Amino acid sequence: MSQSTLSKCMKTIIAGMWVFGAALYFVVIPMLGHDIVDDYPEFSGRFVPWLVFIWCTAIPCAAVLVLGWRISSNIGADRSFSRENAKLLKWISYLAAGDAAFFFVGNIVLLLLSMSHPGVALGSLFVVFAGVAIAMAAAALSHLVLKAAAIEEENDLTI
Repeated sequence: MSQSTLSKCMKTIIAGMWVFGAALYFVVIPMLGHDIVDDYPEFSGRFVPWLVFIWCTAIPCAAVLVLGWRISSNIGADRSFSRENAKLLKWISYLAAGDAAFFFVGNIVLLLLSMSHPGVALGSLFVVFAGVAIAMAAAALSHLVLKAAAIEEENDLTI
């Protein structure tokens, strides 16, 4: 597969993730929240705090998609192993780790404010684990891309 084809495929996937993420965060989750409030009116005071909390977790996700788009553009421009891609992957790692930490702390805070259930807080550990796994994978890729960029620069200097 050529780099331009790979770049186009990555951009198509990222665009699909934008659409899916927007639908999830701004259509599906509010609909589910309204359904819960309709079935259990005693949860109506918890709807807005939870919705704002969930929407705040979307911000790093959107930033990661923007960074992924930039990496895809670099791959299409034959700059796969560059210091810029290594830096972008490192930022993806930071954003994933930060979002996982925010999600964990937010769930604990909502639990302590009696706006959550212990089972929800426990179940959120799976999301936190996924975020940490993504952060570690992005950090490892960043390290490898940086090493490859250094080797490529060294080879460019030799005759």
